[in-house]
Amino acid sequence: MTLQPLATTTVGSFPRPLWLADTQRSQAHYKLSGEALSQAMDDATVLVLRQQEQLGLDIATDGEMRRQSFIFHVVGNWLGVDTRQLGRTTRYRNRDVDRMVPRIAGRIVHQAGTTSDEIRFAKRNTTLPLKVAVPGPMTVVDSTVNDFYKDEAEQAMDIAAALNQELLEMQAAGCDVLQIDEPAMTRYHDKVKFHGVKALDRCLEGIHIPAIVHLCYGYPGGVSLQHQYGYDRLLPLLMQSAISGFTVEFGRSTFDPGMLRDCTGRFIMFGCIDPGDSPAPSVRSVVDRIEQALKVVDPARMWLAPDCGLMTITRDLAYEKLRVMVEASKTIRARL
Repeated sequence: MTLQPLATTTVGSFPRPLWLADTQRSQAHYKLSGEALSQAMDDATVLVLRQQEQLGLDIATDGEMRRQSFIFHVVGNWLGVDTRQLGRTTRYRNRDVDRMVPRIAGRIVHQAGTTSDEIRFAKRNTTLPLKVAVPGPMTVVDSTVNDFYKDEAEQAMDIAAALNQELLEMQAAGCDVLQIDEPAMTRYHDKVKFHGVKALDRCLEGIHIPAIVHLCYGYPGGVSLQHQYGYDRLLPLLMQSAISGFTVEFGRSTFDPGMLRDCTGRFIMFGCIDPGDSPAPSVRSVVDRIEQALKVVDPARMWLAPDCGLMTITRDLAYEKLRVMVEASKTIRARL
């Protein structure tokens, strides 16, 4: 896979067409069922692939049109994960909550991979390189109630082993870039140090294509982004792993891109667009943001993306924000 400097992509999710589903925060509520739903998901996937080609993105995603729930689209089929009899949690992403979530009811074992056929379908319908995401071990732990394991590190390693099987299947299906989403890593630096890096490396055994870890602060809307945790402690820990690169959030945050100077040799998927329900930025402002990062990051190893998924905003707004990002990339490329 050969890419231009400042290759453009997205984190993964796109707004779903209104004829397919209603989206509330990060949950999709589909309007069809059975074969009609399957065909509609195919149609929506082709639509979003064509949109990315028209925009001029360099790396595509399938838009996650088939995912009612990001985490449990992949994890919900595994042995040991109960998505029917839910449990109550009072802590999520290191903040107080009261919500019902799936339970870990037994030892976690991979079965019934969900992404391979989706990758093959997307590859048949675009000539762009394809990036597909899965939830990471720490994020799965943080999104469930544990009713089986005595030790969280053991639980994370079993999740990592199951994810490794999924990632190997994705690689065999022709995926060009793998993405492991770990918003939990941004809030639990002590756990990253204790078992998170080890679990991440377990996910990567046998993987020879680029794999990046997505370090975000959550979907926009209604809750604190928790930027107080920062990346300054997290990135040095993850530099000890075998991960190919990091996707980091600078579109909404006020973080100093100078911290990326210590990520030499890794890809940086630089979040330069606020994915929330805010007006599209000017090309000039995005260019300025990217140029600050280019003081410490090699443009050949820097990809551009929104901070997080786009599923919570309108299709028109998502398109306009991505158009601005692509124009910003072209502006800077012309100077390189």
